[in-house]
Amino acid sequence: MKQITFSDLKEQSEQAANSPRLRANRNLHPELSDPVQRLAIAMEPGTYVRPHRHPHTFELLTSLSGRFLVLHFDDNGNVTQRAVLGEDCKVLETDAGTWHAVLSMDKGGVIFEVKQGAYQPVAEQDMAPWAPAENAPGAAELMKWYAVAQVGDGGFSL
Repeated sequence: MKQITFSDLKEQSEQAANSPRLRANRNLHPELSDPVQRLAIAMEPGTYVRPHRHPHTFELLTSLSGRFLVLHFDDNGNVTQRAVLGEDCKVLETDAGTWHAVLSMDKGGVIFEVKQGAYQPVAEQDMAPWAPAENAPGAAELMKWYAVAQVGDGGFSL
């Protein structure tokens, strides 16, 4: 039996708070080659998730603790959908090929993700060209924009 206990969530959140990227993963799948990737991701506020897409798979998300803003975008970076997991939404599925980003809204937040495997790192062509890379100038400003962006808002520009 595989479990994620409340104690596990607390420990994972502490690991995320002490990591440079403000994130910590706990995989339930046994290997990166597993055909179904299942993992809990502790994400502290301030961690940057660059808008990206997964051309080969859907991505299913639910909040185990805390709230997470999930944004979907068109090819130009315009917001097409917006939901807050853990507040107005419990489970959210992003279709394959959809540009999306996640913003952690609460300390101690842990999101659970399911997608088809095997694990594939996001290729550069699947990172939004209109968004800064991690640790690049503009990333903090984009996260501030995420927090207020609404459906129909125009794309962020570097």
